[in-house]
Amino acid sequence: ELVIRGVGLHGAFEPTNGTLDVGNAGTLMRLLPGWLAGQASGRWTLDGDESIRRRPVGRIVEPLRRMGARVEAVEGRLPPLTVTGGAPLQGVEHRMATASAQVKTCLVFAGLLAGGETRITEPVPSRDHTERMLARARAPVEREGLSVRVRPTDELELDEVVVPGDPSSAAFLVAAACVIPGSRITLSDVGLNWTRTGFLRIAERMGAVIVGELEQPPPEAGRAGDGTAAAREGPAPSADSEPAGDIDVSSAPLEATRVEPEEVPLSVDELTLVALLGCFAEGETVVRGAEELRIKESDRIAGVVDGLRGLGADIEASDDGFAVRGGEGLRGGSFDALGDHRLAMLGAVAGLASREGVEVRGMEAADISYPGFEDDLRALARR
Repeated sequence: ELVIRGVGLHGAFEPTNGTLDVGNAGTLMRLLPGWLAGQASGRWTLDGDESIRRRPVGRIVEPLRRMGARVEAVEGRLPPLTVTGGAPLQGVEHRMATASAQVKTCLVFAGLLAGGETRITEPVPSRDHTERMLARARAPVEREGLSVRVRPTDELELDEVVVPGDPSSAAFLVAAACVIPGSRITLSDVGLNWTRTGFLRIAERMGAVIVGELEQPPPEAGRAGDGTAAAREGPAPSADSEPAGDIDVSSAPLEATRVEPEEVPLSVDELTLVALLGCFAEGETVVRGAEELRIKESDRIAGVVDGLRGLGADIEASDDGFAVRGGEGLRGGSFDALGDHRLAMLGAVAGLASREGVEVRGMEAADISYPGFEDDLRALARR
């Protein structure tokens, strides 16, 4: 249990040393500036580790400046990022070229502190946790198809929040069950928000047996929300709740698939696992429209392609994705996590499924998002 005592929408104060160190947290680097930009006074510099300094922030800098914010970044696009309060913000209409829940949330926060209405429109749906939580907090935030409308407010009201299990962390255990013959696992209290179950739907499409009451996508989700008969469809999306439940996963013969660009925002943190499943699937698995992977904690396209190729995979990179010719599985070998938590966990799962085992260099990176991952994976492997 975590108790948070808020300072209010207008209560941000300056750090004593002038710098907020976000460490490895790209989400924090992109979300906080939206709130800080609307403060009546203060100056904040957001900085982080070496990987953070390589991750672009231009997609929040440009619209925040259009709203009137005083925001500075290295070359206008890289951290450290400095926000100076005291500039009155004005609502804008912003159309995003690329769907990003982080950029959207940054502008939602700024919109709560701006004059007039702010409207953010995405090309395809992205994660919607912020909109749901703000709706529970009685904020004037409304979703209309691919758009979010935000009006200013002075206060939020929120009491108890139940946080379900992280679907992105669960996905690595799901993938292990998909590629190791004879596997069957049950994961309890996993978040089943339809904007987070993209990987489950892709894995189902490839032949994995995944049973759970997944939240139904709205009509505007299109291909991104396609499911299969294996899943029990749950309720329609709610404006202010996070659905959660149990999912059962069983291994089955896998067939190749193609992941289209509109599916990427709902599975971006799990796309490396699609590459792993592709190694064990019959045919060629292709992922396109995933150039976002090149600006994560590492260049994940290069990391997954080089890493899996070193284990015996037939895999090629493209500018915005990769193609895997599967059916042979993985031999094994050495896998470099490149300091990236998701690559570290991918390497561990690949090791369980390989014929000769895998040595993962930099396995400690998994602790960034899933501190108990190695223990949980060992426990499942012993059963």
